[in-house]
Amino acid sequence: MTPIRPRALITGASRGIGAAIAHALAGTHELLLGGRDEPRLRALAQRLPHARPWVHELSDLDGLPSALAGIERLDVLVHNAATPESGPAADTTADVWLRSMTVNLFAPVELTRLTLPLLRAARGHVVVVNARSASQAIPGRGAYLAGKRALGAWTDVLRAEEPRLHVTSVYPGPTDTDLQRRAAEKEGRNYRPEHYLAAAEVARAVAHAVHSPAAALTDITITHHDTRE
Repeated sequence: MTPIRPRALITGASRGIGAAIAHALAGTHELLLGGRDEPRLRALAQRLPHARPWVHELSDLDGLPSALAGIERLDVLVHNAATPESGPAADTTADVWLRSMTVNLFAPVELTRLTLPLLRAARGHVVVVNARSASQAIPGRGAYLAGKRALGAWTDVLRAEEPRLHVTSVYPGPTDTDLQRRAAEKEGRNYRPEHYLAAAEVARAVAHAVHSPAAALTDITITHHDTRE
């Protein structure tokens, strides 16, 4: 009999770090590729074994129960999706704050709450991809950083409340993704990919945590060796 593979749900899997995590786990896990870009998710699923799209707009919190219907087991939940809302405090409206906090904080919290029975049954693993910048004060990034900092606090509480689960926070430095490219364009900065972490480096750290549950990896910080002169 073929052994049942552990199942992992990865949000934000259509590109960047999420797609890299999918590649890193593809050899050992059945994958649910979360995101809203169905064509990209389907294309990625065709390239990976034991993978299928899980299409949902995470800002639709009310729709999460329906989106999760039919998922009867879950071993690993990777929160990777994020939105890089930016702008000075004076110009950041309540709508921008709500959109940012919904995707970066409320969606991971609600998705975890809804899947906790499955994760508990599997003695599973929750991995939260945060940001090393969450502990910094960067002008123009208030909404994004506030959500990430709150996400880190919630992750620590989840770990304390659910001792039978493995809960890992991953704090990568700036990573070469579409998110960083868009932020650089918006801020008028010259984008140099070599000055950023590769998404595959972050994915390797996530895979290491998932494959080493006995090590109890709680916080992983990833920095880029900057070769600029």
